[in-house]
Amino acid sequence: MGILNITPDSFSDGAELASADGTSFRSDPEKVRQRAQVMVAAGAQILDVGGESTRPGAAAVALDEELARTIPVIELLRAEFDVLLSIDTSSPEVMRAAIAAGADLVNDIRALSNEGALAVAAEGSNPPAVCLMHMQGQPRTMQQTYSYDDVVGEVVAFLRRRVADCEAAGIERNRIMIDPGFGFGKSAAHNYALLKHLPGLQQLDLPILVGISRKSMIGAVTGRPVDQRLA
Repeated sequence: MGILNITPDSFSDGAELASADGTSFRSDPEKVRQRAQVMVAAGAQILDVGGESTRPGAAAVALDEELARTIPVIELLRAEFDVLLSIDTSSPEVMRAAIAAGADLVNDIRALSNEGALAVAAEGSNPPAVCLMHMQGQPRTMQQTYSYDDVVGEVVAFLRRRVADCEAAGIERNRIMIDPGFGFGKSAAHNYALLKHLPGLQQLDLPILVGISRKSMIGAVTGRPVDQRLA
């Protein structure tokens, strides 16, 4: 999976895909095209587009702004690349617009818990796949307060419940994948425990998406700066 952050403030590559217009954040189509070409040439089978930074401390983005950032990029990629497209969002409205523009996967850090998200992911004759992620808290404050008695067991239990909720809403199990949420409301020790026991998530018998590139858990053991932490 190649990540295209259409944001001014993502911790790893914020503003790198911006247009020259400094009055508002919009992507430069040629920069997006070139970045996507590099990723696909390197073997990316999925391109993931996000219009709202989910780094620790990130502020929320207005709906109209998130739509304006992401939908033109989905349309461009759908027209030019024969790969799966993912929309990274928790907004039902953005999900619906992205699916209409050609997105194949809804990648939601809130595991479709926002009102209306489950219904959008289940509707239509050709609904998308979904990725359900575990997060304790919200991006703005998630790294300030977190608590687990058994991080692996609690993450598995949460994902099991959300998978059941998806199935109850009409989302077929073969369209679901899971993500333990490295760095989302977790300490370095929690992240390493999840990584060590990653096979434990296989008990859910679902594909597992793991996002650790450039995160602090890599920097903590390698001492490398953010731009040298690709996983």
